[in-house]
Amino acid sequence: MLKQRTLKSLTRAVGVGLHGGHKVELTLRPAAPDTGIVFRRIDLPVPVDIPVNAQAVCDTRLASTISPGGDPGAPKVHTIEHVMSACCGLGIDNLQIDITNEEVPILDGSAASFVFLLQSAGVVEQDAPKRFIRVLKPVEVREGEGAALKWARLEPYHGYRLSFEIEFNHPAVDSTGQRVEFDLGSGRYQRDIARARTFGFAKDVDAMRARGLSLGGSMDNAIVVDDTRVLNAEGLRYDDEFVKHKILDAMGDLYIAGHPLLAAYSAYKSGHALNNKLLRALLADPSAWEIVTFADERQAPQGFTQPVRAW
Repeated sequence: MLKQRTLKSLTRAVGVGLHGGHKVELTLRPAAPDTGIVFRRIDLPVPVDIPVNAQAVCDTRLASTISPGGDPGAPKVHTIEHVMSACCGLGIDNLQIDITNEEVPILDGSAASFVFLLQSAGVVEQDAPKRFIRVLKPVEVREGEGAALKWARLEPYHGYRLSFEIEFNHPAVDSTGQRVEFDLGSGRYQRDIARARTFGFAKDVDAMRARGLSLGGSMDNAIVVDDTRVLNAEGLRYDDEFVKHKILDAMGDLYIAGHPLLAAYSAYKSGHALNNKLLRALLADPSAWEIVTFADERQAPQGFTQPVRAW
């Protein structure tokens, strides 16, 4: 039987939120089978649990934000996509995430620090079948026309494959890879995707900070580009780091479904909002998906039965 996974012990991190700039402590704790991933705001007078699911997403401006039931007036947790991507990459099904503020710490701007934390705590199997959402027919969402067109699609696939294409019309970005394809069954998430950092444009920083955004951003936790080049002294971690970060984000956004997907995801200029719209479109059509388990591991997609590797 292909089994669910959680942590062996708890692990902690302290950092600042990318947009709010506030100090925050994150504690990742083991959780019982079938719990899913649950954020707990422990800074409030009465702690509030926020189970992760597609309907919990209440805001997708520059990040994925959740609240209980998606209520915009309820307590929130912002910028969950990087830790969710790490959970997807390592196959974590059940986790309690205690948080002392309203935004997940940005750490180095990628998922690598979360992967390190999860692996340091140890990943263990649980005596419960791992449940997947298997896509049964194509589902697509589109926005805009002409140069403004963007789209995202899910199609049937025995595994989890993602492809993404970007188009920023910016010299620093255009000189790097514009399209990437990644198969989670390769076992290379940590090596090929997890280290890709979020990025931003220097010309937008003042405007964003005037709106109360990116207050915790710096070249320690983001790629920053001016009109022509990357400003970070160390350069890029991957030749195609920009588009790989979009894959990283998409993995986190789609893992909000509550179970790993068996599907091929493809997208052009998509982002958090369109990814959530795609997820909601899938789940709204009962004929487009089903929940499956694998009593015989040999029938599971290649790569999903392997133990999580250390760095």
